[in-house]
Amino acid sequence: MGKPTGFLEVERHDRSYAPVEERIRNYHEFLQDLSADEVREQASRCMDCGIPFCHKGCPVNNQIPDWNDLVYHDDWKDACINLHSTNNFPEFTGRICPAPCEESCTLNIEDIPVTIRTIECAIVDRGFAEGWIRPQIAKHKTGKKVAIVGSGPAGLAASQQLARVGHEVHLYEKNHKAGGLMRYGIPDFKMEKQHIDRRLDQMQAEGVVLHCDTHIGRDVKLAELREDFDAVLLTGGSEQPRDLPVEGRELDGVHFAMEFLTQQNRRNGDEPLGSVEPILATDKDVVVIGGGDTGSDCIGTSIRQGARSVTQLEIMPKPPEHPDKGLTWPDWPNRLRTSSSQQEGAKREFSVMTQKINGENGHVTSLSCVRVNEKFQPVDGTEFELKADLVLLAMGFVHPVHEGMLSELDLSRDERGNVSASERDYATSVEGIFAAGDMRRGQSLVVWAIREGRQAARAVDEYLMGESLLPR
Repeated sequence: MGKPTGFLEVERHDRSYAPVEERIRNYHEFLQDLSADEVREQASRCMDCGIPFCHKGCPVNNQIPDWNDLVYHDDWKDACINLHSTNNFPEFTGRICPAPCEESCTLNIEDIPVTIRTIECAIVDRGFAEGWIRPQIAKHKTGKKVAIVGSGPAGLAASQQLARVGHEVHLYEKNHKAGGLMRYGIPDFKMEKQHIDRRLDQMQAEGVVLHCDTHIGRDVKLAELREDFDAVLLTGGSEQPRDLPVEGRELDGVHFAMEFLTQQNRRNGDEPLGSVEPILATDKDVVVIGGGDTGSDCIGTSIRQGARSVTQLEIMPKPPEHPDKGLTWPDWPNRLRTSSSQQEGAKREFSVMTQKINGENGHVTSLSCVRVNEKFQPVDGTEFELKADLVLLAMGFVHPVHEGMLSELDLSRDERGNVSASERDYATSVEGIFAAGDMRRGQSLVVWAIREGRQAARAVDEYLMGESLLPR
């Protein structure tokens, strides 16, 4: 490394948040960037550790020590080229990835990992500002046509890779704009949508043809795509939410998280809501059931809408604040994480099960809850009631939606209900149809979706051409 002693001389210093009282007044991003000199200084902390375990933590195999070294030597342009060699959209991962690379950093043994995600985001943001990131238009066309269904990170990554090797790529999206749940599920305060729009402009210049407001399986049959294209790649995500089968579930005011989050993102994007009932947290006691990222996004959105109170329930026990690194490192540890949204004023309850949803005149008024033990069994005498005007179910997603497209050609599924396809060739049970991303692997992270999209693109290219130069 350029400065082997950097980690001894420079303390970890990461991006900060705007004050709570300021940021909850709007839906803008509120991370406060480091200066170029500060980023360069942080990059100097990347030690000559011998075995870069950050590679193990990063699903897209980012060459993290390499671009840290380039930033330290003030070679930002080559750092940008290196970063894009493994990741099509580092501005997405630099904002919404939970950074498993940092958990795997050797310095994280002492809880002071290199600020990898911040450096990554600084590189790509500077790349756009300097005009280094431009369309990469294929010099030769293959004459092959590929249809990609679903424009989330997996579909976007696959589309860009396949267009760059000369295939005619058509990307289909059921919503009015491309981006999948990055656009409609991730709140703007975590990632504003101009980042997606900027990439879509680049991809269209590279030859990707967008077909929005086109629901495959309803507006166009999957069989038609199979007939009209040389290959079809399904990247529709895992959108079947996990439900809460308790008495009172049918009451008004009980909604899946994505119904709530999608509406607010449509408002922010000046899209009409249509005929659906508006879901708003304004002046309400909100209960979010589910302790993951989606639940956290519901908290931040509810607070910005002016909720009276927000409580988050998690059935799992409270994790330790400081895991035993001797047992967990370099793997992703089970530890207490507090999101920016949770810091904004939510009350968090662990080891809680909802037994019943109570209501009056057809609308939710409270939840009947109980504490549970380590085996998730109710503990006698711990029952309590929790006032609620709005209940948001954020317990994750079980598998892709089966009705429509997947049922049409009876694609094989695994035991969890995902589309069956191996990580080697991404081929489904139907010739010429491939699957990648959450639709294949189940609910996961944006960085895994990008990896799967890139790898599936290579598999499709190999299927069409007999060989492929795309990275694995």
